[in-house]
Amino acid sequence: MAAADLLLLLIAYVLGSIPTGVLLSRAVGIDPRRAGSRNIGATNVARTAGRRLGALTLLGDALKGALPVWIAHLVAPASWLPAAVAVSAIAGHLWSCFLRFRGGKGVATALGVFTILAPNALVLALVAFAVTVAAFRIVSLASMVAAAVLPLGTMMLAANRSVTIAALLIAVAIIAKHRDNIARLLAGTEPKFGDSSAA
Repeated sequence: MAAADLLLLLIAYVLGSIPTGVLLSRAVGIDPRRAGSRNIGATNVARTAGRRLGALTLLGDALKGALPVWIAHLVAPASWLPAAVAVSAIAGHLWSCFLRFRGGKGVATALGVFTILAPNALVLALVAFAVTVAAFRIVSLASMVAAAVLPLGTMMLAANRSVTIAALLIAVAIIAKHRDNIARLLAGTEPKFGDSSAA
């Protein structure tokens, strides 16, 4: 592995580690880690700090995933590097070096990553997300369903093997980060879209 590849992987991790929701919420005196669901993602930021900051968190979290993958595509479009950079960016969000290796659930950052890495598979995942939300009104469930669809989508749409492996690793990590939501789903206590309780 070349030094330039290692540098790009490190940059992807550091960019992914930037806690967009925490930084934006602090501007209005709120720490999302201590409010609502205590998650740093867009949903909790929107609930605790307002929809505008929630939307900006979604955008920022997506961009920090998309940017390093886009750069990797420019550098080595046909290699394993873009997929590895995608995993590194997601790892940064999930285990941020700026938050003592804690982080969010990775959904928005995965959105940015796959916008560049496998846009066709992302479309399938977004359809799965929308259908699940419409059917059950549970965002966490829809997020996990979408994550599970991503590796299936990459296999169906003939993406290279490294992209499928990256999609599988990312899907497993995202679903694992939803373990509290899974427990609430099994208990029948997971809140539905529009509820004011934690999600």
